[in-house]
Amino acid sequence: MSDQHAIDRDAPIAIHAQISEHIRNRIATGDWPAHYRLKSEPDLAAELGVSRGTLRRALTTLIEEGLLRQVRGRGTFVTSMTFEPSIAQRLSTLSEDFANQGVVFDTEVRAKEAIGPPRPVAALLDVPVGGEVLRLSRLRSTAGEPVTMLTNYVRLDLTPGIIDTDFAEESLFGTLEGRYGLKIGTARRTFSAEAADDEIAAALRISPGQPVQYMQQVTYLVDGRPIEYSDVWIHSGRLKVTSLLSRR
Repeated sequence: MSDQHAIDRDAPIAIHAQISEHIRNRIATGDWPAHYRLKSEPDLAAELGVSRGTLRRALTTLIEEGLLRQVRGRGTFVTSMTFEPSIAQRLSTLSEDFANQGVVFDTEVRAKEAIGPPRPVAALLDVPVGGEVLRLSRLRSTAGEPVTMLTNYVRLDLTPGIIDTDFAEESLFGTLEGRYGLKIGTARRTFSAEAADDEIAAALRISPGQPVQYMQQVTYLVDGRPIEYSDVWIHSGRLKVTSLLSRR
């Protein structure tokens, strides 16, 4: 159902309640996954053909239900159903951390292709129907031992020609900032533990089902546009993730 057809003005149900139910359905079906940022209130109200007051009433209902949350200055997001402590730390990539610590590492590019993104990724990156992203899969190793498997999805509309980059030698963030002049502002990282499937187990040289640390990341430019989504699997026995925290 398109957003334009989400409203039945002849129905006995109030319009704001119809909007709330429409958004619930988008979340339940995965069209709007956790951390998805809704369009601005003016844009969403125009898309639905309703007043901002009506839309705000619908959003308030969903915020009170815990399905949405508002972040001052950033917008309204779909709430994650898992507890996520807020960890303040510098946004850096694994390759940057390795370089800063003098760690020698190798990068094997396993896949580099333009694809139609999976539906949750398309939503998180604001990729329109029919749009494509770069899918980049890499394996990072130190001292001959694999430590991380990464799969990145990058918006191609903002990075024409990026598929020709040699990512065995070039870093993704370095390419986005250096070649395309894109200013990376923030990212949201979510950590969890997962059982390695056959593909990840083979890549990291562990047994299928063995636990690995899993990280999801959505990266935003300074103007708020999403630019990259990534899945990262970490061999916890070979790589520890440390956060440096400040009380104030």
